[in-house]
Amino acid sequence: MKKLATIALSALIVVALGIKPVQGQEGDNSNSFKQQFSQHFDYASRVLSLAKAMPAEKYSWRPEEGVSSVEEVYTHIARYNFYYPENSLGIPAPEDIDVENIESITGKEEVVAILERSIEYVKEIVRKMDESKLKQETELYGRTVNGQAVLMQLITHKSEHVGQSIAYARMNGVVPPWSE
Repeated sequence: MKKLATIALSALIVVALGIKPVQGQEGDNSNSFKQQFSQHFDYASRVLSLAKAMPAEKYSWRPEEGVSSVEEVYTHIARYNFYYPENSLGIPAPEDIDVENIESITGKEEVVAILERSIEYVKEIVRKMDESKLKQETELYGRTVNGQAVLMQLITHKSEHVGQSIAYARMNGVVPPWSE
């Protein structure tokens, strides 16, 4: 019995030593919403490497008539990277960005450039965003939500189209760079 108690106590000590501080403890920022958002956003941003790997001649390809082309998917992602912060968080897009017409951009170089710029824009505004903005109520698609919900929608939207982009790439014989 004493041996079992010693083993249990040893296991408890090992587990306790491995536990990270709870969010909000001084000096620990690894579990903050902004940190978690950034990790998920960066993961979804791998779509940029896919956009760069896709051959320019495939940018106008679409699986069938009436469905978004490769470049339309990438510009759609870029548009909403600017749209959600502007429309729901009151953070204006850069003056030289015409949010309403981003989806009309064509050509690999231009599409990759606007996608990359939109990703960097989101990273920058979230990095600079005051924590109070995350809790502030706003509107998103007619619902009252907080800033965190808007940023979560941004990731959800982007991730949906990452999946679509992977399917498009594979249908065109392009292996996502992270799968090679």
